[in-house]
Amino acid sequence: MRVLHLISGGETGGSKNHLISLLRHIGTEDVFLGVFQEGLLSEEARQAGVPVTVFKQKSRYDFSILTSIRRFMKENRIDIIHTHGPRANTFTFLLRKTMKFTWITTIHSDPRQDFIKGGVKGKIFTKINMAVIKSIDHFFAVSERFKDMIVGFGVNSSKITTIYNGIEFDLPLENKLTRQEVGLAETDFVVTMVARLHPIKGHKETFEAICQLKDEIPNVKLLSVGNGPMEDELKSLVKEKSLEHHVLFAGFQKDVHSFLSLSDVKLLASYSESFPLVILESARAHVPVISTDVGGVKDMISDSSLGWIIPTKDAGAIAGAIREAFHEKATGELSQKGMNLYKKASANYSVKQLADATIKTYQGLL
Repeated sequence: MRVLHLISGGETGGSKNHLISLLRHIGTEDVFLGVFQEGLLSEEARQAGVPVTVFKQKSRYDFSILTSIRRFMKENRIDIIHTHGPRANTFTFLLRKTMKFTWITTIHSDPRQDFIKGGVKGKIFTKINMAVIKSIDHFFAVSERFKDMIVGFGVNSSKITTIYNGIEFDLPLENKLTRQEVGLAETDFVVTMVARLHPIKGHKETFEAICQLKDEIPNVKLLSVGNGPMEDELKSLVKEKSLEHHVLFAGFQKDVHSFLSLSDVKLLASYSESFPLVILESARAHVPVISTDVGGVKDMISDSSLGWIIPTKDAGAIAGAIREAFHEKATGELSQKGMNLYKKASANYSVKQLADATIKTYQGLL
């Protein structure tokens, strides 16, 4: 059984972390990683001991790399291609025209929203990806909700396996930052949002929630960790709403754990997610979570002892949950929620279960 994982290579968030953890724990010389560009993913994969092959493109529309991929597959006797994302799906669809192999994909996000606000090109790419998806042999869904979504695309449920994301809970992690180093005071109530600055992540509703709270809770601080296409727009919005004292932009950070460790609560305000790894990372840091009801989040935060589940696109609900978390900090309930979340996550969402379930499915398909 020889498997080639294909992914664009430009990823910096959950799909990157998911794939590196998976490949490191599968730990076999018969599993390969192929990317179309160098980036943080290839760098961290090599550091983790994962062999990386770069099928370098002259542009995103350079289809000449199909020759290189075919050659690689023949030389390494690849049985399975496991794709991650629309670009990998498109190239694998074209490879199927001339080669035989089993094709698996992991659905990390709602493909209907991958190119949101992409204009005409975005609409075209979305249509292509949705058409290509129907040719895939088997799907990994990272939550039952995502499995239902894929069935809604016309895929038979027998072609879908639900495998929850997992992370390493026994890593020797440490907090390398102090609040003062990032411009926070010990008395601040810190809400951390680890998310790309992208329309789908809910920053605008979050800023509106902070507006609703800033007079009631003068020491509330939103720590935004991440970069993205909306950076200038969101920074301008903060100034427009006079939130400079309450919103801090930390930019992209590799050491997410240290920023989570400074936090009182983690906020996920996305309109759509699969099973966000950042919630597991928050659990590992013993930090409770406020999350919109997306993807498989409710499987993880199944009751109020573990955190808050709120509707999407609802600034009032975000403000209400932050308000409750602020008051629970004084009673000790907030830290207990963080501990409860850690216990559940570490028992049920390990990277070992992810790797074992993936290998079992590979073997079953072959």
